Amino acid sequence: MPTPLLPRLLPSSIPALHPLAEYLVDGERAAAYAKMKQALQVPWMGVVTMAYAHYPTFFRTLWTGLAPIVQSVAFVAHSRALRAHAELAAQRLHPGSLTAALLDLGYAPRELQQIRDLLEVFSHGNQPYLLIASITRLLLEGGELDGLGDAQPFEGRHGPQPGSALVLMEAHHADAPTRAVYADIKRTLGLPFVNTDYRALARWPSYFEAAWNGLASRVQGDDYRAICDELHAGVLERVAHALPNPAALRGEALRAAAAADAPLAEVLAVARLFQWLLPGLVTNIAFLRAQLG
Repeated sequence: MPTPLLPRLLPSSIPALHPLAEYLVDGERAAAYAKMKQALQVPWMGVVTMAYAHYPTFFRTLWTGLAPIVQSVAFVAHSRALRAHAELAAQRLHPGSLTAALLDLGYAPRELQQIRDLLEVFSHGNQPYLLIASITRLLLEGGELDGLGDAQPFEGRHGPQPGSALVLMEAHHADAPTRAVYADIKRTLGLPFVNTDYRALARWPSYFEAAWNGLASRVQGDDYRAICDELHAGVLERVAHALPNPAALRGEALRAAAAADAPLAEVLAVARLFQWLLPGLVTNIAFLRAQLG
């Protein structure tokens, strides 16, 4: 089946999201969470996959098919290529350096390195989540994975070395200035929630406010939208034609699984939302990383 044309599409009505946090799952879904984090070599479950997990039949079918894909040589290669593209493209937004200003505020070099290390975690991890979101939407919208990519399992590490658990600054932990930044993020990005990346970076409130202020003015610009569109189109091409599919994950089966849990339109709206927002998140983290380059 030919790949359908999938425009980058923000649902006209933002769907209700019910992400299942890691502490809320047990049994089969807890085991799947652990295996997914191990396979992607990330220390957190993305909001996208936690939202999928609200639909148990859908999530089970999706992960069964995804597991050998995300552990393949081809998947890791495409994640790396996507990151390289995003980081090069982010330079077109002219990120200014924050290093001198943060040192003047009193940040020690050790603290700046801690922020860089955290940005490295997200710079690595957001790429596979974007690939997963694109696979999911493609299959739900009538496409198939018809590529003949290398299904050989990747051996060794491709992500940052494991560190301590992420410390997230939830809104109820934050002071008024940080909550104001969160509100501006949601307003500027048009989203009903604040991604994990931002809640982790807000551990350093003065850094986070300066970093977001540097980024926010770019988000509505033509260059920013062009970068997101490039990532969107490039990822769809990769997932449709360049990834292996050894477990034969098919659109018909995934749509049937989704419909077993909820109206198909509901699950599709969730898939569209995340596949729309993740190119922007990848771009944003590339920009923030460049600010401390």
